[in-house]
Amino acid sequence: MLKLNVFGLVGNKMKATPFIIFFLSFLLLFSCKENEANKDYYHLPTYSKSKNVQAVVEIPAGTNHKIEYDKISRKFVIDSTEGKARIIDFLPYLGNYGFIPSTYSDPEKGGDGDALDVLILGENLATGSIVEIIPITLLELSDDEESDNKIIAIPAEEKNRIIKAANFDDFSTKYPEIRKMIGTWFENYDLNDEVQILRWTGEEAAKKEISKWQSLP
Repeated sequence: MLKLNVFGLVGNKMKATPFIIFFLSFLLLFSCKENEANKDYYHLPTYSKSKNVQAVVEIPAGTNHKIEYDKISRKFVIDSTEGKARIIDFLPYLGNYGFIPSTYSDPEKGGDGDALDVLILGENLATGSIVEIIPITLLELSDDEESDNKIIAIPAEEKNRIIKAANFDDFSTKYPEIRKMIGTWFENYDLNDEVQILRWTGEEAAKKEISKWQSLP
């Protein structure tokens, strides 16, 4: 009982309350960090409760660092080449780059063996952000003669948007130069690969691409 009195837990209600609040807050913070570290981003639902497509941000807009989510360790790691951090020797990422969870581009069906890639044209978002998106176009690419398609999207929340384009027609009509910039960027950001733009298609094609590779309900 004496030890408890030292911390003000017995016989002093004024001291007990702040200590208990601090203790419970510490436990809650520790629990949240532990759960965040163990979160399985790869198998999150493809669609949110509001029926919007979800995306996981790996690389924030405006950086040259290549960051990837390791689904085995469940950590975001900086990609490396020959033991050195991989930094894009070109302009930084034009949008937030990541993947659509619970998708798998099956190599046996022409995919690249990864989750479906997405470029989100919006305000800078931190690595690990989970954001609801609206697909506006599908950029079909060939990377060393293998399919490497990209979903181009905008955030579902208007406050995170940087362009006024809700579909492919808006995007192509209002922002043709952005479309060219995105294409040029993907063709040149990694000179070790031979990337070719096959074609741009609309939002319906983007939605079908997501459904095609959706691996979980």
